[in-house]
Amino acid sequence: MRGVFDIIGPIMIGPSSSHTAGAVRLGLIARRILGEEPVKVEINLHGSFARTYKGHGTDKALIAGILGFATDDERIKDALLLASEKGIIYQFKKVDLGAVHPNTAVIYLTGINGRTTRIIGASVGGGNILITNIDGYDVELTGQYPALITIHHDCPGVITKVTSILAKYAINVAFMRVSRQSRGAEALMILEVDDVLTEAVVAECQMVDELENAFCIPAI
Repeated sequence: MRGVFDIIGPIMIGPSSSHTAGAVRLGLIARRILGEEPVKVEINLHGSFARTYKGHGTDKALIAGILGFATDDERIKDALLLASEKGIIYQFKKVDLGAVHPNTAVIYLTGINGRTTRIIGASVGGGNILITNIDGYDVELTGQYPALITIHHDCPGVITKVTSILAKYAINVAFMRVSRQSRGAEALMILEVDDVLTEAVVAECQMVDELENAFCIPAI
């Protein structure tokens, strides 16, 4: 069933729900995955994004999201200037990624403490987004739900330990996806949930021995 926002789109600064609002959300979720203030940004644009990003303000929208702006923030139109004033170095490149969604961006971020991340995502219409890869791991992340992301050693019992913590706090899992690059190596798990993920929940997950990291991304 389609909701009203699937038909009329989100509350936003225009001109396009796909090329502007969706782009803001891609930038915003990339910022949250990075987890710290960005200082360097490289964005590779594919397909329609690459052809029309200046006319539709997609470049401004992506940077606005990376700055932490919402889709209806009037500062979106000045995002490039505001990023430069903050000392953020950014660049855009046109690329051909092959048979992927035409509104796809590959976002490389470097944070103030040296952390780096690479996110691949698409604006799929009506302001909705789909993140398909985080740091080499294939994922499916929409940003519509709060999400717990873990990086852990791929071994038996880890998923049970994490989901048991969520059950302890009465947090219901809506969607779960686990991605690994090879058996027994490092794996990434995304748990999209129906409830707010508190600091206490994340802190307890971080104490699981097999986890290298655990962090949450609020719904956007």
